[in-house]
Amino acid sequence: MCKIQHMKKVNTFITGLAVLIATATFAQLKSVPNGGNKKAWVGERIGITDVTIQYNRPGVKGREGKIYGTPVVYTGFVDKSSEYGTSKSAPWRAGANENTTIEFSTDVKIEGKDLPAGKYGFFIAYDPKECIVIFSKNYTSWGNYFYNENEDALRVKVKPTTLDKSVEWLKYEFTEQTNTSAVIVMQWEKLSVPFKVEVDLNKTQIASFRDELRGEKGFTWETWNQAAQFCLQNDVNPEEASTWADMAMLQQKNFQTYSTKALLLDKLGKGKQADSLMKEALPMGSMTDLHQYAKRLITLKKPANALEIFKLNAKKNPNQFTTHVGLARGYSANADFKNALAQAKLALPLAPDPVNKSSVESMIKKLENKQDIN
Repeated sequence: MCKIQHMKKVNTFITGLAVLIATATFAQLKSVPNGGNKKAWVGERIGITDVTIQYNRPGVKGREGKIYGTPVVYTGFVDKSSEYGTSKSAPWRAGANENTTIEFSTDVKIEGKDLPAGKYGFFIAYDPKECIVIFSKNYTSWGNYFYNENEDALRVKVKPTTLDKSVEWLKYEFTEQTNTSAVIVMQWEKLSVPFKVEVDLNKTQIASFRDELRGEKGFTWETWNQAAQFCLQNDVNPEEASTWADMAMLQQKNFQTYSTKALLLDKLGKGKQADSLMKEALPMGSMTDLHQYAKRLITLKKPANALEIFKLNAKKNPNQFTTHVGLARGYSANADFKNALAQAKLALPLAPDPVNKSSVESMIKKLENKQDIN
């Protein structure tokens, strides 16, 4: 009986050892990729959309003039099934080794065409006159050996451009960036392949607000007010923004929540309700609150209303740097450059620091030339 138990233990040990050896056989230590290529990743945020590219960087390695239109980066599509894999019409993998991948956290437009949020295999069918940029739903396969056009999510055509200076290691860069777009550029040797990515910032931002406000961030008035303010400043989604302003007021009754709601009521054509609410709000406002509110009215193309608030603020807080600057802005917004200049000159000796002093000096120069300072 003891002998049988001993044999079971030996067999168990041998089995475990075999598993360990098998695991060790297939495990990989961290090392330089095959061929000396470099692993890389790059990302940017466009609006609130995260864009991430992971790729392997081949080097030119003395092959100048022998990269494009050769087996390194061939023209169009080639049959890979005779080498490995199943693809009979494969584009260039836009890098080396594994798939180049690109991921978008929200829906985007590529060269004006819609592409849903997600992760994609990225390929380029090279042509000296017009390249085809391809986003494949299959991003897990090795290189382009299993590429299948039926898995394409999107194809767009772009113009390659010639570079003055050779780029040794293939790279991706984000250029021409704005709040709603960027141009992603693949550069290698003396060729650049660009494609434009655009996001609908208002749509994605509002969708994000809806999601976040349902969680723990919805338990503070500031977040509801922030969401309502975004809609107000970007002139979008006023009805829903008004309900968000209500939620902010429900949690906190202060100048910020009241003024946000009042501005939205005015946007919705409910001027009398807005005026009534602001009568309650104005006594709550600090000097800074009133100043910022009046500045916001200027951006909303309400210069006369803004001047009234600046005057009220100056009456409540006389001979202050902030209120003199506010009056300068208010008069300037109404094209009364004479009074605006007088207020700016009164503000100058009250400037609290060199930065503000320099700012007022710039205002004075503009006003002397009858230029709006807002």
